[in-house]
Amino acid sequence: MAIYAQVHSPAPPPGPASPRLPALRHIGPNWYATVMGTAVVATAGTALPVRVPGLRGACLVVWALASVLLLAVLAARAGHWALHRDQARTHLLDPAVAPFYGCLSMGLLAVGASTLAVGQDVLGHTAAVAVDAVLFVVGTAIGLAAAVAIPYLMVVRHRPAPGTASPVWLLPLVAPMVSAAVGPALVPELPAGQWREALLLACYAMFGLSLLATLVVLPLVFGRLVHQGPLPLALTPTLFLVLGPLGQSTTAVGQLADVAPDTVAAPYASAFTAFAVLYGVPVMGFALLWLALAASMVVRALRRGMGFTMTWWGFTFPVGTCVTGAAGLARHTGLTAYTWLAVALYLLLVTAWAVASVRTARGLIGGALLAAPRPLRPATARTT
Repeated sequence: MAIYAQVHSPAPPPGPASPRLPALRHIGPNWYATVMGTAVVATAGTALPVRVPGLRGACLVVWALASVLLLAVLAARAGHWALHRDQARTHLLDPAVAPFYGCLSMGLLAVGASTLAVGQDVLGHTAAVAVDAVLFVVGTAIGLAAAVAIPYLMVVRHRPAPGTASPVWLLPLVAPMVSAAVGPALVPELPAGQWREALLLACYAMFGLSLLATLVVLPLVFGRLVHQGPLPLALTPTLFLVLGPLGQSTTAVGQLADVAPDTVAAPYASAFTAFAVLYGVPVMGFALLWLALAASMVVRALRRGMGFTMTWWGFTFPVGTCVTGAAGLARHTGLTAYTWLAVALYLLLVTAWAVASVRTARGLIGGALLAAPRPLRPATARTT
């Protein structure tokens, strides 16, 4: 569910650029959004409750691209820390940038999930399970660490001003929800009994962890919008980040219900299935409400001159989680309405991904996305 803009809140002035690979100086953790947004296109495509000729082959190509992107961004971020440690520390202590460290976890988890969903067509089932297991363990560990460390830094070091809550704050908190959504696919690969049940309940615990944390932050975000007015133009796409925990939690309860019958005793298994519908239907309804609100704000921002920044990748992963959530509801309820909702959201996802990909490639070739960030427009009031 991403997206540190190449224009962000004012931060401490950068130190002198390193003579080695200066292009890596401003490669922040937000770049994992390209990995997340690409991988979810493959995962959501395979989850659709309809068969589309050629779609699985296209998803396979997208999975391969996401895998290459993950390796490239990991290498770039390693170079950033090795050659530009002053800037890396500045990012970590900047409340506008630090939350994007949650994207590392989600990038690993998204590629792992897409590997098991579609990459096994190339790697084989055994190898795909091994890759997904490694990325799941590492991604989950990083996600849980970020869910604690980033809020700790916000309290102890960042001290953001009142009324500055941002949807970006959700990023480290939603990472455990991604683990809860993709972990159930590994449950059947474990020995029956304690191992399966432990993983299932661990995913359920991460679902609760992320959901309750989201319920703490989301009122702050909406309160900021109501009292302070719209976000700066470049940050308007981050409103789509709210869809991440909503769609991903709906996906998680559906996936947990799918594997529960072979994992836990009958009374609990049926409860998992009932909860998938009782929770998923109202939450998906709220997700559609927020989608309409966020889309309206984006249209407003476009009319006022919003240009492309890396925040546009926020249109991809969060929408992808709503696709998988709607597909899960179609599977559990049998309603055709959810099938068509999943298809409509997938078309929106693919369109957003294509636009963000082309604009990102153009920005990389032209060098604009590798340049130092520009200050945001200060005015955010309704009268602007």
